[in-house]
Amino acid sequence: MDPAGIFAHFGGLQPTEWLGYIAAAFVFATFSMKTMVPLRVVAISSNVLFIAYGYLHPAYPVLLLHLLLLPLNFWRLRQMLSLVRETEAANDGDLDMNWIRPFTTTRAMTPGEVLFRKGDPANEIVFIMSGSLRIPELDVAIPPGEVVGELGMLSPDKVRTQSAVCVDPGQILVITYDQVRQLFFQNPKFGYYFMQLSARRLFENMKRMQSEIEALRSGLRSEESRPTAP
Repeated sequence: MDPAGIFAHFGGLQPTEWLGYIAAAFVFATFSMKTMVPLRVVAISSNVLFIAYGYLHPAYPVLLLHLLLLPLNFWRLRQMLSLVRETEAANDGDLDMNWIRPFTTTRAMTPGEVLFRKGDPANEIVFIMSGSLRIPELDVAIPPGEVVGELGMLSPDKVRTQSAVCVDPGQILVITYDQVRQLFFQNPKFGYYFMQLSARRLFENMKRMQSEIEALRSGLRSEESRPTAP
């Protein structure tokens, strides 16, 4: 078709035919999008336009197809928005541990009990529901609501990097690394929380090491600046 014929074709289009072309343009736009929420919004818009086109033209196969696709896209959009909200909640550290109970083993701990020692094989994570722990190597107290043992999962040799000793009696939830791996993919909120938890613990350890190095350097400078006895 020559250019004049193309212009003549588009010039003679009816409003319902324009709906079809605009809807097709929206479908084309979805293929150029990199994020899912805008993609679903544009896809829903194209569904609405194709439904109007299929009804008014009429083109019943197109109408039926997009009547089926419209609720599917709404459902997927709702899932994505829910996932975004859950990720934001995990970013704020707000994670309800009640849903994780079916995947864990509940245990009581007593003062002085050693949950694990540095160098032990690492195969589980501990959620502190009540009571408290202490990390003797760092002399750090771990209050209720905290998690310990997650770095062992990321350790190349899968061993405990620190020890954990019970200070106050309480209750803990224990979950194996295999179950954590499954939950990581099944529940994005938990996966994002675990990623943040591990990163935070690593940065805390780095900050603590830097403070200790600075203290050692200050001590060495003090020793060097002291006058030597004749």
